[in-house]
Amino acid sequence: MACLCLKRMSNKAFESTTLVFLLLSVVFSTPPEDPIKCTTSENTTCTITNSYGSFPDRSICKAAQVLYPTTEQELVSVVASATRNKTKMKIATRYSHSIPKLVCPDGENGMLISTKYLNKIVKVDVEANTMTVESGVTLQQFINEAAKVGLALPYAPYWWGVTIGGLMGTGAHGSTLRGKGSAVHDYVVGLRIVRPAGHEDGYAKVESLNERHEDLNATKVSLGVLGVISQITLKLERLFKRSITYVAKNDSDLGDQVAAFGHAHEFADIMWYPSQRKVVYRVDDRVPFNTSGNGLYDFIPLRPTPSNISIFRRTTEDIQESTNDAIGKCIDANASSNALFTVAYGLTNNGISFTGYPVIGFQNHLQSSGSCLDSPQDALITTCGWDPRVEGLFYYNTAFSIRLSVVKKFIEDVQKLVQLEPKGLCILGLYNGIVMRYVTASSAYLGKQEDALEFDFLYYRSRDPMTPRLYEDILEEVEQLGIFKYGGLPHWGKNRNLAFQGVIKKYKNAKKFLKVKNKYDPKGLFSNTWTDQVLGLKDGVTILKDGCALEGLCICSQDSHCNPSKGYYCRPGKVYKKARVCTHLK
Repeated sequence: MACLCLKRMSNKAFESTTLVFLLLSVVFSTPPEDPIKCTTSENTTCTITNSYGSFPDRSICKAAQVLYPTTEQELVSVVASATRNKTKMKIATRYSHSIPKLVCPDGENGMLISTKYLNKIVKVDVEANTMTVESGVTLQQFINEAAKVGLALPYAPYWWGVTIGGLMGTGAHGSTLRGKGSAVHDYVVGLRIVRPAGHEDGYAKVESLNERHEDLNATKVSLGVLGVISQITLKLERLFKRSITYVAKNDSDLGDQVAAFGHAHEFADIMWYPSQRKVVYRVDDRVPFNTSGNGLYDFIPLRPTPSNISIFRRTTEDIQESTNDAIGKCIDANASSNALFTVAYGLTNNGISFTGYPVIGFQNHLQSSGSCLDSPQDALITTCGWDPRVEGLFYYNTAFSIRLSVVKKFIEDVQKLVQLEPKGLCILGLYNGIVMRYVTASSAYLGKQEDALEFDFLYYRSRDPMTPRLYEDILEEVEQLGIFKYGGLPHWGKNRNLAFQGVIKKYKNAKKFLKVKNKYDPKGLFSNTWTDQVLGLKDGVTILKDGCALEGLCICSQDSHCNPSKGYYCRPGKVYKKARVCTHLK
């Protein structure tokens, strides 16, 4: 998420600064603060945000109170009380990483139920290769506990700061086309969910589901609208080893290579830097258990970042944006991507140093990372690079999956845009490029519909919602190309508002999901305006107002949706003519 972005400097100075950064990145860090803040000791009159400190529309979500159940029994009592009083409820996780407003109760009288202390390992069955955990267990905790008994989750998100319940609710995934695919929810074999009920059931009911229950296909990716998941049982594998090698190439044949590459390597993924015409392939496969190697992946952008470096990087970007310094951005992007490649993105052969490829190690040491969460308080000297308490990184995160059958055409359209405006996508090089991960069709009603490639990219967001970005139109066109021309499915836990326009129509089992929703929570106590909008139950997923297209709250249809006073007008796309983007007219 964070990146290594430095001002233009000599190679020697750059190498020196990079070394300092790498040395500093292993020091202690201040973990993120609780996303929920209350004004009283009784946890009432509260607000909630996400770990980035901002929702897409920059609103603040309020709640009358927050409760922190520690057992399923307490959770049942909380849900029953709220149901009896017809109180709206939403589920909050420890770090709150969802970008859309999934966690917002409707109105100030709503209640938050935090899974922060529902964080226990319930049962491990080594013979059956299963592990049952409470929904607030973090991915880091899950991976570590599984490894202690020789088990491994085969595929997982790369960031271990998410909870098992949270990543399931939004369909989070790793990268593979093998087996059941890369989505964690497709390895769920059992689940317990606490939902509202009538007075005859004490106003709350625990549904215990397994693979024989069709409702499991709804609860596996639920957006938090069916109730509160209390326990999850996942099917695991015996702990194994894998081998990783990064290979950089020209992107000229990327469209021809992506499908074959995904099928050739079990954990394949790709980092694409379109303006640099460069692509980095991750050649990643299992190896025999007795293969020598004890590698570790401590991904550099997810390590503790010195706050002064975060501030410096952001200040540099702000200056480049305000002065339209596209050349400076491109130079910094090249330096950043080259530096990360040189140090193998944080891979080490022995947990200390990188001595060369391949890096071979155990699955639990290579599949996920996020050491900026690990350390004790250090007074904000170092943090996660996006920590809102530091004036550091502030960005958008767009992510959508495009079915493999048409992904080549999408890639070629992006390459056409780069030919027309070579500097237009340099900004992506400052944020690790476009990360491309493989996903497979899922049995979950709101899971992936076909085998696909997920495109995930971060890019600069101004702290002023009326300030356009440099080359605003290019990234807007890429976004609209993927989501509308090629029917991309937006990641439920990421994206700007416009990505969710008409999204529910893309899911063939949407009616089945809504049927289960009506069965589990007929009064919509776990719903909010946002979830009703994305599920097609209400209009208004986009917001029309001056400047709305700059923030992705709308697709521009008139100039005022951009910012004419700063020279940005609503115009058709350069490659995708149906796109409407905010273009700078000189």
